[in-house]
Amino acid sequence: MGRAITHRGPDDGGIWFDEVAGIGLSHRRLSIVDLSPMGHQPMPSDDERYMLAFNGEIYNHLEIRAELDALRTVAWTGHSDTETLIEAVATWGLEPTLRKIVGMFALALWDHRSRTLQLARDRFGEKPLYYGWAGRDFVFGSELKALRRHPDFTHAINRDALRVLGARAYIPAPLSIYDHIYKLEPGCILTVEATSASQRMASPPIEGQSGDIRLDRYWSYRETMVAGLANPIGNPDEALEELENVLAQAVAGQAVADVPVGAFLSGGIDSSTIVALYQKHAPGRVKTFSIGFAEAGFDEAVYAKEVAAFFGTEHHERYITSREAQDVIPLLPQMYDEPFADSSQIPTHLVSRLAREHVTVALSGDGGDELFGGYNRYIATSRLWSKLKRLPRPLRAALGSCLAQVPPAGWNSLSAVLPAGRRPAFFGTKVQKLFGTMRDCATLEDLVDTFLDEWAGKASPIMPQAPLPALARYDMTLAPDSPDVARMMYSDAVSYLPDDILCKVDRAGMAVSLESRIPFLDHRVAEVAARIPLSMKISGGSGKQILKRLLYKHAPQKLFDRPKAGFAVPVGGWIKGPLRDWAEALLDPRRLHEDGYFEAGLVQQRWRAHLSGEKDSTQALWTVLMFQSWLADASDSVEATPMPLSAAAGR
Repeated sequence: MGRAITHRGPDDGGIWFDEVAGIGLSHRRLSIVDLSPMGHQPMPSDDERYMLAFNGEIYNHLEIRAELDALRTVAWTGHSDTETLIEAVATWGLEPTLRKIVGMFALALWDHRSRTLQLARDRFGEKPLYYGWAGRDFVFGSELKALRRHPDFTHAINRDALRVLGARAYIPAPLSIYDHIYKLEPGCILTVEATSASQRMASPPIEGQSGDIRLDRYWSYRETMVAGLANPIGNPDEALEELENVLAQAVAGQAVADVPVGAFLSGGIDSSTIVALYQKHAPGRVKTFSIGFAEAGFDEAVYAKEVAAFFGTEHHERYITSREAQDVIPLLPQMYDEPFADSSQIPTHLVSRLAREHVTVALSGDGGDELFGGYNRYIATSRLWSKLKRLPRPLRAALGSCLAQVPPAGWNSLSAVLPAGRRPAFFGTKVQKLFGTMRDCATLEDLVDTFLDEWAGKASPIMPQAPLPALARYDMTLAPDSPDVARMMYSDAVSYLPDDILCKVDRAGMAVSLESRIPFLDHRVAEVAARIPLSMKISGGSGKQILKRLLYKHAPQKLFDRPKAGFAVPVGGWIKGPLRDWAEALLDPRRLHEDGYFEAGLVQQRWRAHLSGEKDSTQALWTVLMFQSWLADASDSVEATPMPLSAAAGR
């Protein structure tokens, strides 16, 4: 199990097991703090009560260590954050320790005295952690490939997870692609009594329910947002000052390591803000990294280079050809372990590969959109919902149903009266989808679902046909009077952020043994962000206003006056051109029928429409292609290596 994830920890490896208790831990180490053997894991506590396997970084571990020294005499053997963490647990217990620490982590803690195993994950889910059952053994690890090494791992594909994948392009926690294997949710602790470890659960444990396998939450972003909305910072200058102070503190803490550290730089607001604060307080020139593409509309490297020049960083850039980017695609099934269909996974891996040539740790600007209202859909969706909800539900449904019957060609004929340069692409398809949305939406959650689900309003291609599971619904539950935009930001922060964005960044980096750190997701930054009113985040039809004010204190606004762009690659064009043979093979109707997961006719209908230019179905098709590619890879892999005990992979 440990060897399966050597890429996550190439510097050292350790195995510990207790045959009497029937538990084993395997850990792989990427040495970041204390490069000596004193950081070796699994690590026991000084009193030998606990054994710890830990993946991540504790940024305030020196402050925690000083607090422990003031309380008792600790026989420190090294200066690793792992040793600080295990001694903190021995002093205060796991949950109080997790409330104190600032960091990102996934950990496994065995208590010899109580014979309990505890798994825990950081507040936002920067580090992954899977768990479940292989035969009668309880297994867990950082990646699914570790679990699959167990000789009794024979899990069927979870059809509910596949349905959600079809709608979202990723699989949200607590689901995984396999039955009886789950993701631990961010901010949670799972406690497993040794006497119950072999009792396979038919569904993931529910938070707060008692039992021998318990799920408890030690930190809640919902509570953080509700508290922030109830106690806003009223003065814009005070809000800006508080934000800069706490974000600078987070950047400074995350820049500390015993190995080289750098930062990703796209030239956008988020990454530029991180680099601005990093370079301001760094003793030397910060190393920054970006990649570019020759294709028109997909190259932001020129902007990153301008920003790097202004801040005076040691900038590294690399222009990637389409062929080089396409060569990453066969690596994706092994890299992500379960089907994952955010195509920005490709450039994220390529820039991680570039960074790893120079550093072991890279700071990232992820999280800014979710905390500060950066996605354009927040504005568009809230505006549309404010109009739709004025119409009585029956009238809205009847009118939408009637107008949705008009085919796209009919709406396209109406757009012909517009000048050629002002005709929206796929106008008819978009208008038809809008009226279908009007017909189907009873709530804001429904509206968000239809915007993000490529199959909304149409028959799902997932077999057998069934409604989306409740877990597929976006959780927008805040206080009753919470603004719609705040509810959407919360929903993204607890699902899209950990299960898409952070999953993408972690796997893309760890595939080349690069650790990514995300200052915006320091929980102290999130708590300040929650207290900043929406009016300071979104105004004039644009988001992240307070973040822009912060950046413009350090760099001229003209450097950033351009439309927001994502980290995209033109996969929609590739599958019609150089990758068409690859796509045709995976979407072959006979193959789809034999595999039994997708209704071939529905998939082929979208494929033909995409090829003809009638409809851009890039995301819908990319999701099917990523699943089919993963399925073929999983079928070809040799997974089983005998292990005598329950085991877990740490890092």
